[in-house]
Amino acid sequence: MFDSMPHANHRPGALQQHLNFVAALRACGQAPLVLPMPYTTVILRRRLGGRLPVTMLSRPDPRLLPPEPDALRDWLLGADLGRAPILLSPDSPCADLLETLGAVPLVTPTSVAEIDLTISEDQRRARLHQKWRNRLTRAETQNRLRVTECTRAPAPGHWLFAADRALQRRRGYRSWPEALTLAYGRENPNQTVLFTAYDGRDPVAAMLFLRHGDAVTYHIGHSTPAGRSLSAYTLLLWHAACWCAAHGHRRLDLGLIDTQHAAGLARFKLGAGAVTRPLGGTWLWWPPLGKTLRCLAALDRRSMRVQPI
Repeated sequence: MFDSMPHANHRPGALQQHLNFVAALRACGQAPLVLPMPYTTVILRRRLGGRLPVTMLSRPDPRLLPPEPDALRDWLLGADLGRAPILLSPDSPCADLLETLGAVPLVTPTSVAEIDLTISEDQRRARLHQKWRNRLTRAETQNRLRVTECTRAPAPGHWLFAADRALQRRRGYRSWPEALTLAYGRENPNQTVLFTAYDGRDPVAAMLFLRHGDAVTYHIGHSTPAGRSLSAYTLLLWHAACWCAAHGHRRLDLGLIDTQHAAGLARFKLGAGAVTRPLGGTWLWWPPLGKTLRCLAALDRRSMRVQPI
């Protein structure tokens, strides 16, 4: 029922644009809108501050959108979205299209780290950075860690959820609500996969991934001090990439790269052989204004150019 959305010139789509995500949202009482073909797109509706209605298109593939500004405008206006402001965060840069539409840039583009799962295991290992490969070899040869995988959704009381909540509090960020993660696993059987590393009987690290069509996205993870000393996280990510490739996935999305505020995590992702791919930034378009704000977009054109990692 929840297959990925196919299209010509195929690239595995983002989690936010997959029907598995829609099913989880609906199970949590939300009402995302799925526009039909030929431009199948998942659209969210929110109220900022509990009042201002906002429509959100999160990581749609620009190749799945109407290719001309006038056609894009007519498609959005015909989608029964009302007159609310529209936030567009495309999965790849399309500044010319959105600027001509009259959208105003709000957030400059970031990049995601992705591992290509279509190449062979030997090719993936050759792409590992030397220090990362050394840690993997040490974890593989010390014969202390045992890795398991489970495609049943974790139970509400799983230790990984508690560890993730503690990490969010400590670092001051917010991730998905736990209820949404549980709903994803409940509504999409076998579409979560939990990898756990054990030292003897003790779990020392775990990673939870969400499957969506021929892509898979890293969701949450945690390593204990003992796990870090044994390079358990390195072994888990390598094991996860091999498992996902063997089960038909073509891309592993490791999430955003932040070299300023999370440099260590960025090095870990890139050391695993991931490559960076730019997203398209976040833009605001308010239908009643049409193209009247186009001049502001032109002023911000330079800031919306993708910066090298």
